[in-house]
Amino acid sequence: MENTDKGQRLQVFLAHAGVSSRRAAEKIIEQGRVSVNGEIITVQGSKVFPSDAVLLDGQPLQGEKKLHYLALNKPPGYICSSRDPQGRPLALELLPGNITERMYNVGRLDLMSCGLVFFTNDGAFAAQLGHPGSAPEKEYHVEASGPIPALVRDAFLEGIEVDGVHYQALEAELTGRKSIRIVLVEGKNREIRRVFSHFHLHARLLRRVRIGPVLLGNLPEGTSRPLTGKELEDLDYGNSH
Repeated sequence: MENTDKGQRLQVFLAHAGVSSRRAAEKIIEQGRVSVNGEIITVQGSKVFPSDAVLLDGQPLQGEKKLHYLALNKPPGYICSSRDPQGRPLALELLPGNITERMYNVGRLDLMSCGLVFFTNDGAFAAQLGHPGSAPEKEYHVEASGPIPALVRDAFLEGIEVDGVHYQALEAELTGRKSIRIVLVEGKNREIRRVFSHFHLHARLLRRVRIGPVLLGNLPEGTSRPLTGKELEDLDYGNSH
């Protein structure tokens, strides 16, 4: 994180305030939507300081006091969202209560899937991991309710179209009669479940055990831990914040 005693670039301030990624923040600045101490700023590279009043579309912004990067072991039955009209439990509610900054998930696991999910209040970090060009590998261990034919593995590896959407795994390995290990890069919405359903299979257990270099390991279900500096560095983020 930049030393705020020497000022912080405005686009970085916006990203850390959870407004957007740094790249999107630059466009917001160009559009004249940001003011500092009453002056509209449209040029890049402007510095802001803790005492400055920063407004976006006339609404005051607060820079994040502390940036958090957490790995959560999400149990089944929790939804990855900031709110749910149906009142289902939020994975967000499992994070430590002493974190006062607004946190949000980076990527998703569907309601009944479990395992590794990142949470942060750093918009730039979320945008980087979500960008298709830099998305890290995601590894899943899946157990089916019945035997998994070898053709399911082969279809994942070769690529398969289901309802007009192309799905393809980077790696797929049968680990038992009813279990398979799958590595995805893009990770389209409900990809594994949709391919399973195409072959009339049901995923009894779908657990994400790795995101890039970060392993779920023995983190207890329902608990979280901070990402280490080494993990952030291995995610190619250690030198960019």
